[in-house]
Amino acid sequence: MKLVTSLTSPYGRKARVVLLEKKIPFQLQAENPWLPDSPVPSINPLGKVPVLVLEDGVSVFDSRVIVEYLDHISPVAHLIPGEPKTRMVVRGIEALADGVTDAAVAVFLERKRAPEQQNSDWLSLQQKTLFRGLEALSEALGDKPWYLGNSMTLADIACGCMLGYLELRFAEIEWRSAHPNLATLMDKLMARASFKDTVPVV
Repeated sequence: MKLVTSLTSPYGRKARVVLLEKKIPFQLQAENPWLPDSPVPSINPLGKVPVLVLEDGVSVFDSRVIVEYLDHISPVAHLIPGEPKTRMVVRGIEALADGVTDAAVAVFLERKRAPEQQNSDWLSLQQKTLFRGLEALSEALGDKPWYLGNSMTLADIACGCMLGYLELRFAEIEWRSAHPNLATLMDKLMARASFKDTVPVV
């Protein structure tokens, strides 16, 4: 099993953390999907990472499909509940965290354009989405140790990968002081080997 991803991708990090938490052996292939000679389009027609390539050559994408598959193939550390209501909670938080990540990535890419080409209305829209999402994630966590119950789930992993991306690309966003409960969650996640070993590198 091989995971093809960029080392800065928060979605790729989510898949890597799940692989590590579930102790599933895998080969990591670091690729930049933006390069013209990238092999990524040949294994994912959308040209995006991460892509999980199975032993039989089948490609699995995107990150939500990958982590769902991984959680089913190993009995170690179940991260997605089977009961419909709690499953909805976990997948809902994952969707919210991924949505904040989507907005952050959109801002990052827009800022890479020449200043005169940047769309200020688009930037403003994405920034508002980002901050609303952080508020919602903080409110959903409240004073609980984890998003669901007394152990880590995919909800916490998705949130942590999003926060790690903000630390990498948006040092100016003071989310730790604005949302101390998210900071506590992130510190708890960073104490785990799966998060320490997947810190994004530029």
